[in-house]
Amino acid sequence: MKNFVFLALLVGVLRLQAASAEFNYGDALDKSLMFFEAQRSGKLSFDQRVKWRGNSGLKDGLAQGVDLVGGYYDAGDHVKFGLPMAFTATMLSWGVIDFRKEITNLDQMGHTLWAIRWATDYFIKAHPQPNVLWAQVGDGNSDHYCWERAEDMTTSRTAYKLDENHPGSDLAGETAAALAAASLAFKPYNSSYSSLLLVHAKQLFTFADRFRGLYDDSIRNAKQFYTSSGYSDELLWAASWLYRATDEEYYLKYVVDNAVYLGGTGWAMKEFSWDNKYAGVQILLSKILLEGHGGAYTSTLKQYQAKADYFACACLQKNDGYDAYLTPGGLLYVREWNNMQYVSAAAFLLAVYSDYLAAANSKLTCPNGQVQPQELLNFAKSQADYILGKNPKAMSYLVGYGPKYPIHVHHRGASIASKFVLNAVVGCVQGFDSWYRSPGANPNVIYGALVGGPDRNDAFLDDRSDYEQTEPTISACAPLIGLFSKLQSTVNGIPGSFHRQSPNSHPTTPSTYLYETRRPRPSPSPSPSPSPSSETPIKFLHTITHTWTIGDATYYRHKVILKNTSNKPITGLKLGLESLTGSLWGLSKTNEKNTYELPHWHNVLKPGEQCSFVYVQGGPQAKVSILGQS
Repeated sequence: MKNFVFLALLVGVLRLQAASAEFNYGDALDKSLMFFEAQRSGKLSFDQRVKWRGNSGLKDGLAQGVDLVGGYYDAGDHVKFGLPMAFTATMLSWGVIDFRKEITNLDQMGHTLWAIRWATDYFIKAHPQPNVLWAQVGDGNSDHYCWERAEDMTTSRTAYKLDENHPGSDLAGETAAALAAASLAFKPYNSSYSSLLLVHAKQLFTFADRFRGLYDDSIRNAKQFYTSSGYSDELLWAASWLYRATDEEYYLKYVVDNAVYLGGTGWAMKEFSWDNKYAGVQILLSKILLEGHGGAYTSTLKQYQAKADYFACACLQKNDGYDAYLTPGGLLYVREWNNMQYVSAAAFLLAVYSDYLAAANSKLTCPNGQVQPQELLNFAKSQADYILGKNPKAMSYLVGYGPKYPIHVHHRGASIASKFVLNAVVGCVQGFDSWYRSPGANPNVIYGALVGGPDRNDAFLDDRSDYEQTEPTISACAPLIGLFSKLQSTVNGIPGSFHRQSPNSHPTTPSTYLYETRRPRPSPSPSPSPSPSSETPIKFLHTITHTWTIGDATYYRHKVILKNTSNKPITGLKLGLESLTGSLWGLSKTNEKNTYELPHWHNVLKPGEQCSFVYVQGGPQAKVSILGQS
């Protein structure tokens, strides 16, 4: 009866959302983060939510004598391309830095930091010496001749590196930017890891700047897949992020001294992507000016901001005719191949710039007049809404979101039955014959995959062979994390993210999908943990945030939030946990049986402040009680 009532309430909420024409951006965020789990290479973690994936690429780098296990597959194939992977990490980190509160309020900071770290741990291994960077694993040509699961890979795993004799300023610069941005993202949570990332970022920037060249001139294999248009923007991009991460004047002076030579104040852009960072550089540096920290560099920073304004005005169609192209349905359109990557990146950038302008009580100055910061966010929202279903096709281009989305995604792993279902090797040619050419829907729902999207006239063909429209990429999805978190907080105002398990196959009807995704959770709403006395100034909130089944056993991820409801700080808090049989994170064990305390860095719980801990186990939840406090 309880489940029935909950489902009825949930259906009512969904109908209310439809009536208000707003989208559940928190749910879209949750699904977007799951896409990165589907793209993981290496040994998967115990809490992997995408259950149709298994370990893969466990010998990457072995032939070259280096450990290159980990990182991400870039799209529907199994090559680890360094340039888009590094841009992905930069954009994920930027989302955390600027929308930290929003992501935290949606309880997604853990998943987001893991998404970043899966890349940055790999970059650290790929940078064994100051002037060496392993840039790619896998051969694009041989990989594209096969259609097989990552777990069955038979194609070449050759690794390619950059060094002093084979430079790659674009790739080394982007990786430096990614590590600098990630150092900021991790700084409040893991200062030692943040410092390590910064060491690698500085070394890679020096390498990129001193030994200049295009990475795809050094690694010819990458040229037909991720051709670089130049490295000047990446050098400015890396220096800008290093300045933000370190506050060292050297890096600010670099972007000012090289503003003309490297094109930072010369190029006026209508796109922002893994290949073209100029608009990102210009908006990032505009923040310094808007905050009043330009100092002696104000004049040059104003030139950067003028180009930032050009980008924003072009997107808003207020650039005196020099505007970005919009489809009849209102979607930004840059290129026919995976156009959605330009949409997500531009929308994120405008959301960020909107915040910078609003914080400075400033306006955007366009040839067609002044624009309020809210208009930038409104445009970013229009692009997000188009992605999620407000478009001529009434289709969500984010896989797994809403009642209608692409089901023939150009993705090897999603299109072939999981190894846990079909426990037999799917060969290179067999994959094409049995799965690629199949008219049926993909057997695995690749949640959060942002496909390439429609053409310039809003036409879309859900065809597995049409990789320009149906292939997803990590670089396209990364900007959505910050964008969706910002929109959920600003538009809906309340957390709306539901953690769902992937069904084994695509739902046949929306109602079937609803029941399949909600049934595994044993408790649909928070329940209070027991406390020893009603007078205790600690409020408990116990929730189950995830569940999965291995064999006949079902496991649950429990999250317990503790809040100080008194007007006095609480120190020396000791908790009793009975019936705890699984792993625990967020508390420190004492010498006393079943007794735990808060970590030393969070020993004081201020009035109104809250903290949380997490544990995983099968069976009933642990019993939590307060044993003592100071």
